[in-house]
Amino acid sequence: MVECVASHFVAASDSERVALTAFVSYAVLAGANAVGVRFSNRELAPLWGAGLRFALAAALLLAVMAVLRLAFPRGRALAGSLLYGVFNFAGSFGLTYYGLVKIHAGLGQILLALVPLATLLLAVLWRQERLGTGAVIGTLLALAGVAVISYSPLENNVPMLSVLAIVGGAICFAQALVLVRRFPGVHPVTMNAVGMTAGATLLLAAAFAADDPIVLPHRLETWAAIAYLVVVGSVVVFLLYLVVLRYWTASRASYGFVIIPLVTLVLSAWLDNEPVGFGLVTGGLLVMAGVYVGALRPARVTPGAVNAKTDLS
Repeated sequence: MVECVASHFVAASDSERVALTAFVSYAVLAGANAVGVRFSNRELAPLWGAGLRFALAAALLLAVMAVLRLAFPRGRALAGSLLYGVFNFAGSFGLTYYGLVKIHAGLGQILLALVPLATLLLAVLWRQERLGTGAVIGTLLALAGVAVISYSPLENNVPMLSVLAIVGGAICFAQALVLVRRFPGVHPVTMNAVGMTAGATLLLAAAFAADDPIVLPHRLETWAAIAYLVVVGSVVVFLLYLVVLRYWTASRASYGFVIIPLVTLVLSAWLDNEPVGFGLVTGGLLVMAGVYVGALRPARVTPGAVNAKTDLS
């Protein structure tokens, strides 16, 4: 009996170690994504760069689907996967790539940390969740943080439109997460393979419609950035996140949205000379505090409310 209990705790300890290692790796590797986008934007038009990235990443995930022998979704499941791609990849990354032309990666990633809070608020709008006091306080804190952050870029002639584009990208990302709940479940690899294909198609069509220069990179650093974004930032990061979700709840795994901006800020200051001033640090802390209070802080559930609680995972 004692040996069984001991083996249980050893197994639990090993699982937690694997999950924590995957989580830290995921947060660090994802933290470099926005920096990679900045380097891509220096040579490639935003829509074309985003479309190229996800076209290549979709090809890799489709290959993974083939290896795992995963079937393509049909009917409403297919519709959900396509809509996920429209919002999560075409909408979110189209806006984010545009915003990161003028905004440094650290600031951009802090704004993208709004995703968990925006997801909760949209879930309330879609009547999937109830609006609690924590969500209201968190929203006010996050809005105050965005206001503090926005003040500094405006002084340096960074267009407010770029700030709004990144916030819009966060909202599109959140809408994708909320919308997908209304459709039948699909394997995560399949969901992202189909979604990336749809998103890449729309992004490339938008690039052609906008008459963006459709050219391949000439600089080695641009190729390095694209290779990182495709292989590591889009596929490896996604697979690591799946490992985390195998052992942790989705709400616990979503703490990555608070950790990733810190990694991005350090990398951006090092590789892209991003100025880290008082306004950026203060505003960033307010945004992350708002996200924690509004969306990530464990809820206090009374015994009578257990049956009514909605699972955020």
